[in-house]
Amino acid sequence: MSAKKRVLSAIQPTGEIHFGNYFGAVQNWVKLQEDYDCVYGVVDYHAMTMPFQPNKLRENTWSLMFNLVALGVKPENLFIQSLVPEHAELNWIFNCFCSYGRLQLMTQFKDKSQQSETKSDGFISVGLFDYPVLQAADILIYKADFVPVGKDQDQHLELTRMIANRFNLQVDKDYFVLPKTLHSDAPKIRSLADPTRKMSKSAGEKHYLSVFEEEKRLRKKVMSAVTDSGEMIGTEEMSEGVKNLFTIIKACGHTDVHDDFMTRYKDGSIRYGDFKGAAYEALLSLNSKFRENKEEVMANKKEIKYQIKNSSAEIRKIAQQTIKEVKDLTGLMNVKF
Repeated sequence: MSAKKRVLSAIQPTGEIHFGNYFGAVQNWVKLQEDYDCVYGVVDYHAMTMPFQPNKLRENTWSLMFNLVALGVKPENLFIQSLVPEHAELNWIFNCFCSYGRLQLMTQFKDKSQQSETKSDGFISVGLFDYPVLQAADILIYKADFVPVGKDQDQHLELTRMIANRFNLQVDKDYFVLPKTLHSDAPKIRSLADPTRKMSKSAGEKHYLSVFEEEKRLRKKVMSAVTDSGEMIGTEEMSEGVKNLFTIIKACGHTDVHDDFMTRYKDGSIRYGDFKGAAYEALLSLNSKFRENKEEVMANKKEIKYQIKNSSAEIRKIAQQTIKEVKDLTGLMNVKF
């Protein structure tokens, strides 16, 4: 066991990473690697809870892995969930420590099931209902001390703690660590085309900026960003579009530029063309580095795949030991090799 505290976080393989994902989660993943024992998963079992295409799922899983490495996540910290089948085994065991009524209260199930009901067949999988228990297994199987989450995930972590506590009481032993939230000051990036909604791929291409966006398209999207009519300049009531651009500039680390334009905004001398140009330059400073990293990763993708399979096997050893101990504690049988 590492002397460092362990952090567990995971992401579903849903395609491209946009700047909302990067500033909201991945940037923090990269930073945490310096101070913690980090375990980061691409959770393809979770991606099955909504309608999916098998070939696309596999393609998206590897694509996301390559992207994470290009953004600075170390390959040795990464695993693919389906290469660690113990997650699913612990999920079943935890189903027996979680009440049906508690799962009914999970707000994300309500939201996603409503989306499914609007589809042609209205199919809602049991997996969609049960995935918070699998999420608890994802966390507890590695005995994570901390889980970096947004406020919208607090309910899931509370369920995880409840399951861990109930398990500990049942076996009369403080076996599972009760993980704590690790909140970061992650900025909430909004759509440039409609700043009343968050940046999202599901809303359409104009509503998100890929971290690997081609330079001309990046410039076009940023320079077309919604701000305001100019009537609000200098007032305390800043529009969502203007707030969003300030947030982006600051998130990119360009604090001097942010402060300079904030002064111009307050004294009424800001020119939105210059302001958008500054936001574009701030994003480009990251985007150009990411695209260069991605080219290098893709030139070595066979080696990266090999590294990820190896890291998944190494990380699986932690999960296997946990399952062995859980079976011993609960009276289940262990296979002897």
